[in-house]
Amino acid sequence: MQSPPKKLLEQGCDTIRLKHYAYHTEETYVQQNSRTLAAPKGVTSAKN
Repeated sequence: MQSPPKKLLEQGCDTIRLKHYAYHTEETYVQQNSRTLAAPKGVTSAKN
């Protein structure tokens, strides 16, 4: 029996830990990725 695939944020955490980034950096990246993934589709920034 195979384990289920990891979610995208978990994969990101694993990558950050593999690169030995600081814990605070990991938290910041995860928060930013969460906001990006939660953003409504088709919405762009005001700069575009």
